[in-house]
Amino acid sequence: MMTRLAPLPLWPESVPGALGSADQDIPTLTAYLPDPEIATGAAMVIFPGGAYQGLAIHEGDGYAEWLGEQGIAGLVVKYRLGSHGYRHPIMWQDAARAVRLTRTLAGEWNLDPARIGIMGSSAGGHLAATLATHFDDGDPTAADLVDREGCRPALAVLCYPVITMGENTHQGSRTNLLGDAPTEEWIHHLSNERQVTAETPPCFLWHTWEDSGVKVENSLEFAAALRRHGVRFELHVYERGEHGIGIGSPDDPHRWTADCLGWLQERGFAR
Repeated sequence: MMTRLAPLPLWPESVPGALGSADQDIPTLTAYLPDPEIATGAAMVIFPGGAYQGLAIHEGDGYAEWLGEQGIAGLVVKYRLGSHGYRHPIMWQDAARAVRLTRTLAGEWNLDPARIGIMGSSAGGHLAATLATHFDDGDPTAADLVDREGCRPALAVLCYPVITMGENTHQGSRTNLLGDAPTEEWIHHLSNERQVTAETPPCFLWHTWEDSGVKVENSLEFAAALRRHGVRFELHVYERGEHGIGIGSPDDPHRWTADCLGWLQERGFAR
C-alpha cells in the first residue's frame, strides 16, 4: 500500500511568471508515500515527458507507483508547458522549486533531505538533466523558507531523455521550450551535454536503439560528457522498444526497471 496525497501548489500564493490563474498556470507536486514498513526515506522528484506540450501520466504517476513498491517516495511534478505559452526558464523554475519544496517537507514526510533524486522521461528527461547541470545552493537570505533550500539532486534517472538543443534535438521539445527562433546562447545553455561539470550528480541513463522519437545520441553524448568530467554514471542502450514506453506493462515491466533498481539499491535509495 502507498498513500497518495492531494496535489500541493509549488507556491502557496502568487506563482512567479504565471500567465493566468487556471489549472495550467499553477504548478503542483503530488506525493506518493510508500508504506512505512518498507519506506527507505529516499525520494525521487519526477518530471513526466510530453515534449514540453503535455504531461504523460504513465511517466509520472506510473513511475511513482513503481518507486513506491521499492520503498521510495515518488513526487510527481506538474510543471508549466510551452503549449500554454511558457518558455524557459519557467520550466526550470518549477523543477527547482519542486526539489526545494521536497527538502522543506522532508521531516513531515519522513524523508532524508540528502537522498532526494530526480527522474524524467523524454522532455521530462531534458528538464531533469537541466536541473542536474544548472542547480544552486538556495538563497540563505530569502524570506520564503523554501527558497533557502538548495536544488541540487543527489542523483538523476534519465529515461530516453532529450539532452541537446543542437543537431540531435527533438524539434518539438525545443520549440515548446525556447520558441521558434532561439538564440545561439540559449541553445548552448540548454544543450545539457555541454553543461556537465564535476559537480553534476551521478546519473542512470537508458535509451533504446529503436527509438524514433528521440535519438539515442542524446544519451550517448550526455554519458560521454559525464565521463569526461569524472561523474559516475550507468548507461543502458536496449535494442528494442519505441519511444515513450515508460515501465512497460505493469505485469511485464521493461528490463530497465530491474537494472535501475539495482543501481538505486547500490546508492542506498531502494531496499
